[in-house]
Amino acid sequence: MNFKLIFAAAALLATQSFAIAGIGAHYTPNVGTTLKKAERTDFDGMDGKLGFSHGNFTSIHGFGFKAWIDLLPFIDIEGTFNIQFASYNAALWTYDLQGEPQKHNLEIELGGTPFAKATPKYIAMNGDISVTYPISIPLFPIRPYVGGGLTMHLNTFILNKQFVNKAIDYLKEKGEFPTDGDMEAIAKKLGQRVVDMAKDEGLNKSVGFHLLAGVRFKLPIIPIAAYANAKCYFGGEYDADIDPGHFAFEIGGGFAL
Repeated sequence: MNFKLIFAAAALLATQSFAIAGIGAHYTPNVGTTLKKAERTDFDGMDGKLGFSHGNFTSIHGFGFKAWIDLLPFIDIEGTFNIQFASYNAALWTYDLQGEPQKHNLEIELGGTPFAKATPKYIAMNGDISVTYPISIPLFPIRPYVGGGLTMHLNTFILNKQFVNKAIDYLKEKGEFPTDGDMEAIAKKLGQRVVDMAKDEGLNKSVGFHLLAGVRFKLPIIPIAAYANAKCYFGGEYDADIDPGHFAFEIGGGFAL
């Protein structure tokens, strides 16, 4: 058996398994981001006839895109954009003549996000620029790496009781808050004002940084690669009701030369 030939073939396999550059798409869960449930409570000055509540979530999930360059000496560079989201079902509550609660679900159209009118959603978007150091494994088509970089965070607000209170104050100042005791009319008017305010709220923007560890896998010749990243985020500004978790995964693949 010609061991030199076998060794040369194995070396060729390893050296050709790393891409010059690539682009891909991935699934990106963030299992640490949470929102606590807000139980139904009444608004002050409403004689116990108008209330608010919202649901909770314990993680956010989404998708993202990545581009990377492995051609540079000693380091690699990659750019990532992720979108993660979860619903939390906010509602206004009125009470009928028998004192039974009536639920009025709020549907919000959040401008600047890829979602149409729906139950309220928390949406977190981030763009990462990372510099990574590759760890060579001879004779294997696997490229582990560690690194870090800057992150641009874009997050939506949480539709909470304080936000609805601002809508109530606005309608009262404008003299547009219904005073005829028709709670159904009050809920409808208030719900529309909340929707209008939500459209104008926009996104919370902030800058932080991240650390990452990951691995890419690519067979020789075939222009397809798979990758997985684990990222820990630092900094960034979030709604006070959100526990951001600061930890996310990226699992996907794409085209690589």
